[in-house]
Amino acid sequence: MKKEIEKSPIKLFVKMGESGKLFGSINTKQIADELKKTYALNVDKRKIELAENIHSLGTYEVNIKLHKDINAIINLQVLEEE
Repeated sequence: MKKEIEKSPIKLFVKMGESGKLFGSINTKQIADELKKTYALNVDKRKIELAENIHSLGTYEVNIKLHKDINAIINLQVLEEE
């Protein structure tokens, strides 16, 4: 499971304000929902660790605790919704 989710990025499409900033920030629930939709993987949002708050477009590394001794690092791409 770790290898499967690490091999391809997760993409989140968000709405942007006129100033080029996100409305709010990306949270762990949004990431957990996208993991469920993309990989049919139920991950508790408390197992997802964000090193920083995500307030802008870009690519971020997100750590996920899959098991006691198993962590996966996924690439999260935050893209503008069209």
